[in-house]
Amino acid sequence: MSRMKELNKKMISGIQQIGVGVKNFNEAWKWYIPNFGMDIRIFEEKATAEYMLPYTDGEPRERHACLAINMLGGGGFEIWQHTERTPVAPAFELQVGDLGIIAGKIKSPVIQAAYDHLHHEAEILTEILKDPAGRDNFFVKDPFNNIWQIVEESSIFMDCNKSTGGSYGAIIGTSHPEKAIKLYSGVLGYDTVVYDQEGTFEDLQTIPGGKGKFRRVLLQHSEHRKGPFSRLFGPSEIELVQALDRKPEKIFKNRIWGDLGFIHLCFDVLGMKALKDECSEKGFPFTVDSDVHPQGKPFDMGEAAGHFAYVEDPDGTLIEFVETHKIPISQRLGWYINLWKRRDVTKPIPDWMMKLIRMMKVKPHRLKG
Repeated sequence: MSRMKELNKKMISGIQQIGVGVKNFNEAWKWYIPNFGMDIRIFEEKATAEYMLPYTDGEPRERHACLAINMLGGGGFEIWQHTERTPVAPAFELQVGDLGIIAGKIKSPVIQAAYDHLHHEAEILTEILKDPAGRDNFFVKDPFNNIWQIVEESSIFMDCNKSTGGSYGAIIGTSHPEKAIKLYSGVLGYDTVVYDQEGTFEDLQTIPGGKGKFRRVLLQHSEHRKGPFSRLFGPSEIELVQALDRKPEKIFKNRIWGDLGFIHLCFDVLGMKALKDECSEKGFPFTVDSDVHPQGKPFDMGEAAGHFAYVEDPDGTLIEFVETHKIPISQRLGWYINLWKRRDVTKPIPDWMMKLIRMMKVKPHRLKG
């Protein structure tokens, strides 16, 4: 199989998905479809995770996973379940400032509508409050103990009568923001500091551990993202939070990749070889690379083909990169968007073509459990 023409520089198209480890795949997805609008199935498969040995105690792990997106725009969810072992929860209550992904960010063009909807379906942790940038936001906890920040953001891809879009980023606990910024700003392009503040914060008060003293750094990107799916993914942000009055715990302490909670943040990229070189030069070498299999086998995402890799931020939070080569738009008809055949892979796929992905819509009642 020939490779997609390699770019001589890396390109970040946006957040492709946030990985969510769950105990019951169908139960979780049945909740995420009506409540977060994650009803478009890009791929779903049961397979063996063979490449993640550094994070799975050196053993391949059987899993059931899907990538689901929301046509309002934003990144998707990779809903992920171990199938031959019981996924493990943290041994302690996660608190703001713990090291790793503390909360996923979800964008909403109408924050009050999102609040009214989720108020009946999720555990509301805060009222609608202002963040340090003056934006409306609130926090909820889903039935699977994951915390989500719903953030006011007007950008949408397709008007589809939903109060929330997809993944808009993450709140990430860090022990040293300056070191973390070398990855998130220096490599991933979040070069705009919206705020950098220390103190106590009203919008965190009712979240576990939120009454403490923190340093919060909100990063956004000054340049519009480019690439095939950039219009769907839209803008995004990373918020770094440092606990200043306690020693934080590592969220995945004594657990493995795919266990319960937020397991990674994934970026859709082009120019993987150039990205690999840059990450190595800047001190964030690939720890997993699907071009390097223990038995030399080629990687195949099944319904969606591509190349993936992982790096760690300075506190061990996993960042995934995926260079997508094709995605299905109708499994029944055998239709795919094949990026290998596009003359210029750096340009966005036309909106009319992307909107055909609606053919992959899933109804909650069709999921078992």
